[in-house]
Amino acid sequence: MAASSLMDRVKVATSAPVPAARRSARADGSQHDQAADTAPAAGTESADAALVWLRRYESHFVDALPACVDSGQFFAAVRALLPDLIRRECSPASMLQSLLTCARFGLIPDGRHAAISVESRQAVFIPMYQGYIDLMYRSGRVESVRVGLVHQADDWSYEPSAPSPDDFTHRARVELPKAERGPVVLAYAFCWLAGGARSQVIVLSREDAEEIRDEHSTAYQRAEESGKRDSFWHLRFDHMWAKSAIRRLAPLVPTSAELRALVAVEDAGDAGKPQILLAPLTDAETAALVADAEQAAEHAEGSQEAALRPLPVKASAARRGRSKPKKDRAAGRASRRRAA
Repeated sequence: MAASSLMDRVKVATSAPVPAARRSARADGSQHDQAADTAPAAGTESADAALVWLRRYESHFVDALPACVDSGQFFAAVRALLPDLIRRECSPASMLQSLLTCARFGLIPDGRHAAISVESRQAVFIPMYQGYIDLMYRSGRVESVRVGLVHQADDWSYEPSAPSPDDFTHRARVELPKAERGPVVLAYAFCWLAGGARSQVIVLSREDAEEIRDEHSTAYQRAEESGKRDSFWHLRFDHMWAKSAIRRLAPLVPTSAELRALVAVEDAGDAGKPQILLAPLTDAETAALVADAEQAAEHAEGSQEAALRPLPVKASAARRGRSKPKKDRAAGRASRRRAA
């Protein structure tokens, strides 16, 4: 039997996977900010406060999650995440919108597929490189995605002019202790497509990664200016290095609108802009937009039909009580002269 309440779902999710329930239809787009006007107080018991907050907005998350995502795993990850967000006094609206954005993409905020960062009491949704890979697979045209880091002692070669797949090879020396493998020198990403073709290989050196960080990461720049040095580029450089390779791969392989939106949403969050406005619409919101469009089309067709209606016919001269035209009076006089 499916769990009937959020607390039941969370308890079950922490012990065993819960099958995703059938999503109900609900359009909540404009209600996010209005619904998030309160949050659990930081002084309350964190676990209990998280459950209270989750229960209040349960339907929002259920509606936003794609059917392919296990709602139990999502709620379990959110429950584990919320106490820290509450302790850090995140604004209620940013908490709700960042988690709803995460749900709309169907990514679990577990630090592996996605994460929720905190900047100036604002919660920010950050997709991890595994999240990008998940969305690549969902396109149905990508068979396998490969992303990796090349250490100095690894066996590898890169010859762009060579035919695929001989242009790039990598054999990790996993038998060596980590210290002996040396520092990371390259990050790479490529994928195998349906039908057996292989995509272009994206290779980024450390210098490439640092240029991407310095030129495009507003979060990194803010962390440097504030002296906190707590951005993901500071804390998880190798991860961001690999994710940069995945992001550069995305435009070169068959992708969906959802994956392109993920890039835009991450950039918006990095720039401190609202992310939920760029996230994919829920099924209910899409249905509402389609209904509005159909209604507008019907109105447009109706107005065109009204314009084509026949114009009213003027009343006859006899009915208006007017005299005959001059031409008719002249003809009558001529007839009377001939008769005389």
